[in-house]
This record gives sequence, structure tokens and C-alpha cells, in this order.
Amino acid sequence: MQTAASQLARNLTLLLLLLIVGMTVQAQTQNDERPGARDIDYSNFRTDDEQNNIQVFRDASPSVVYITSSRLVRRSFFTLNPEEMPQGSGSGFIWDNRGYIVTNFHVIQNASRLTVTLQDGTAFQARVVGTAPDQDLAVLHIDAPAEELQPVTLGDSSQLEVGRKVIAIGNPFGLDTTLTVGVVSALGREINSVTRRRIRDVIQTDAAINPGNSGGPLLNSLGQLIGVNTAIYSPTGASSGIGFAIPVNTVKNIVPELIEFGRVQTPALGVALLPPRQAAYYRERLGINGVIVLDVIEGLAPEQAGMRGLTESSRGLMIGDIIMEIDGERVRNEDDLMTVLEGKRAGDVVEVLTLRDNEERRYEIELHLPQSR
Repeated sequence: MQTAASQLARNLTLLLLLLIVGMTVQAQTQNDERPGARDIDYSNFRTDDEQNNIQVFRDASPSVVYITSSRLVRRSFFTLNPEEMPQGSGSGFIWDNRGYIVTNFHVIQNASRLTVTLQDGTAFQARVVGTAPDQDLAVLHIDAPAEELQPVTLGDSSQLEVGRKVIAIGNPFGLDTTLTVGVVSALGREINSVTRRRIRDVIQTDAAINPGNSGGPLLNSLGQLIGVNTAIYSPTGASSGIGFAIPVNTVKNIVPELIEFGRVQTPALGVALLPPRQAAYYRERLGINGVIVLDVIEGLAPEQAGMRGLTESSRGLMIGDIIMEIDGERVRNEDDLMTVLEGKRAGDVVEVLTLRDNEERRYEIELHLPQSR
């Protein structure tokens, strides 16, 4: 009985080994029948997403420029001769083949000399054509042959959705023509410009944006411009996965005005406002939730309509009209006021609701062009 049991065990073991060998041979045969990593030429292999990244970079990178700035400083009190010192660097992109370059205002702020370098390494001295500090945008011009300039293709930021892929090209830390990839993380964000004005409808992305990326393009999967990279949220100053871009639809409205006029043609109401610190003081002390009119400009619509600014009396300064609404849009502070006016044009007639002596007053005011520089 013991011999028969041993024989049975040996037979079962042999059968199990045969099954394992058979399965191994079958698996190897199946692997041999389909291509594996060893059989594919990596130089010719690309996923669809990789192919899209490569194509966008090839098409769009010639439109991206490297901007360096310097400023004149006096090294000591013992010499009157200023010395040119490097100030910083950033990115930009070619707007059209006339030589106009778009970047952030903070990239060129306080610079006395600007150099724009194209992807092929050709460098040009640039001059500032127009600036929009409130929107952190600026337009430069270089005298470059049209055939050397490849303008960026404009997209439509209103078509963006959270989750859409975006591609950023720029010059972080002076490393030219760098690509990073991410998605639209959020829409409709607000950030502060260098003037502390709020920039609205900003795109949030997790595409890595580092110092030097500012002013560069944010592109969609078609290689179309959908934003201008402008800021990051980071305690360390390096990318933390939260970057912001000014939407291209805002850029398309502003850049033509900067090229033609040198500034944004936001229409004026015809009144002077309190300086921000004084306005904040009055709002906090008196609980005012609106914009205090300091003075009305002589000969313009508010004066003709009877609007009144601050006046002096035996009791001291008397507050006149406090602007509460324009065309039904609530105006809580100077930033709200400017935002409403940015959506209007000179010649538009707006209804202004004010509060004066605890009474509501309504004025029909025709907006006018801002005073020229």
C-alpha cells in the first residue's frame, strides 16, 4: 500500500509539472505572436497624447520669444554716470508679422532697455508701444523682417472647460523654449494686478509655471492661444501646481487698443474720485458702501446733470454724491466702478444711481474718452 501511494504521488507531481510547462509554453507562444516593447522602434512610437504635445510645440514654439530687461542705476554717490544692470527675464509671443510682441506688464516694468530674442537666437532691441498695468499686459515692438515672424494662432477662451488639456511654452529661469503640460483646473478666478486692481475671469491651471514663464502663451490642444501666463500661487516662488493665465478673449480686446492708443481706452465718467486710502477710511468710519465723488470735472456731463462732489461748510467737509450703481450693476468700490466702465465705450449713456443726503438720485451720463497721455 505504501509503494502504491508513493507511485500515485509521483504521478500527480509529474502531471502538475507537465501542466505548468504547457501553460508557460502557451503564454510564451502568445507573447511571440503579438509585438512587445522589444519589437517596437521607440523613435517611431508615440501615443496620441505625445504626438499632440510634439506637434503643438513644433508649431507654436517659433511664436514664443525670450525677453530680457535691464535698467540704469547709479552704483555710488561718487559718480554721476549710471550703469546698466540686468533686471530680469520673461516670455512673450509674436502678435503679428508687423513686429508686435505681447507680454506681461510686470515683465517690462521699470526697464530702461528691453531685448527680445526669437527662437532662432536672433535678438532685437524692443520699444514699449503700450501698457495696461491694471490687466498686467504690455505690447512691445521690434524691427524684424516679417518673414522671420510667426504670429501665434488665437483661440477662444469662452470654449474652455475644466479638465481640458493646456500647454505652456516659455522661458522659466532663463531656460529658453520650455514646454509644460497640464489641464484647466478652474475658470473664473480673480487675481490682483501690480496696481492691486482685480483681473477677472482668470484661467487656473496645473501646468507648471515658474519665474520666467510670465508673459508666455497658454495653448490648447490645437496650438491656439487661450491665455497669457501671468502668475503662480506659491509660498516658495516656484511652481506648486497652481498657475494663472489671463484669458485670450480679454487679450484680444486690449492689445489692439494698446497698439493704436498706447493705453486701454476705458471711457471716463467725468468725475474725480477720492484717493484709495481716503476712500477706505470714509467707507470704514462712516459705513459707506459705494464710491465717493471727490469732484465733478467742469463742463462734462456729471456737472451739467447736477452731480456734486465734496464741499466745505462751517461744519467741515460735506460728502456729496456716492455712486451706488451704474446701469443696475452694483458699485461697492473703485474697482467695481472701473470694471463696469471697462465694459462700456465712449459715447454710451449710462444711468448712475447715487446717494446724497440720504436720498437716491439718478443721472443720465454720457461717457467720454479718457484724457490723452
